[in-house]
Amino acid sequence: MSGLTEILAVTVPFFALVLAGYVAGWRRVLPESAIPGLNAFVLYFALPCMLFRFGLATPLAQALNPAVLGVYLACALIIVLVTIAFSLDEVVGLKDASFGALVAAFPNSGFMGVPLLAALFGPTIVGPMIATLLIDMFVTSSLCIALAQAGGAAGGARAAALRSLHGALSNPLPWAIALGATLGALGWHPAGPVDTVIKMLADAATPVALFTIGAVLWRASQHAHTRTARHRYVPQALAKLLLHPALVFAASVVARGAGAPLSDLQVMAITLTAALPSAANVAMLAERFGADNGRIARIIMTSTTLSFVTFTSLAAWFGGKA
Repeated sequence: MSGLTEILAVTVPFFALVLAGYVAGWRRVLPESAIPGLNAFVLYFALPCMLFRFGLATPLAQALNPAVLGVYLACALIIVLVTIAFSLDEVVGLKDASFGALVAAFPNSGFMGVPLLAALFGPTIVGPMIATLLIDMFVTSSLCIALAQAGGAAGGARAAALRSLHGALSNPLPWAIALGATLGALGWHPAGPVDTVIKMLADAATPVALFTIGAVLWRASQHAHTRTARHRYVPQALAKLLLHPALVFAASVVARGAGAPLSDLQVMAITLTAALPSAANVAMLAERFGADNGRIARIIMTSTTLSFVTFTSLAAWFGGKA
């Protein structure tokens, strides 16, 4: 796909569904009590089926490409450390700085990124994205939660990291990918009614996930405990949308120059993944761990709003080169 018009034909409906979810919550058309149910449907039923189908078509070696894993992991760690270093002050402590770093490094890959990039550039782009999902779920989130709890009660950083890792292991998304990739490697594909059920749930994943993002963002704004000055959340949103993808792209170019086997598709996939807005579920994590969820919600909201322009522009640039 190439050209801004073609890119907008895909991105506008995606962001419109996010807006619809937000408006539904704001106007009370969707009861707040229903939002966790929507989230559970997407997380435990629809998205796993969609990722399972992508896993079936993705060779395991492509999903676990060491070069992709290495570049994306290095950039995630840099974003986390730099964001914490520039956030810490007399108002923003380590806990809040760590969650701010998490939203600066953790893109909304599962609910938004996979279906959006697949719609833009075809299903082959999902392979490299699987590696980024694994890094974000198992490393970035665990590290930031451990740092947020460093020196705290109930076991401190080590206990927090273990709880976060346990949460990642109980997340059905990586297991759905792994199951699909394994069965695909063995040459087995579901058939008959089983395949029909999986396809129906997978087809529901994109619209419901996008609608749920909007609803979750509205809910996060309602549960914010503080009002946050712009200079304490706009820089983190810009780091997510501009610094993160720029760093990933630059690191990919350097790695390729050093001989790393990174294809143009892989570079495009991980750069556009980094350019996605912050993961909406981090607001709920911040609320659970007692961080300044008002600040985190505003970072996510700002990155989601601005990403319509920044992500669309970057996708158009890549599409023009493809």
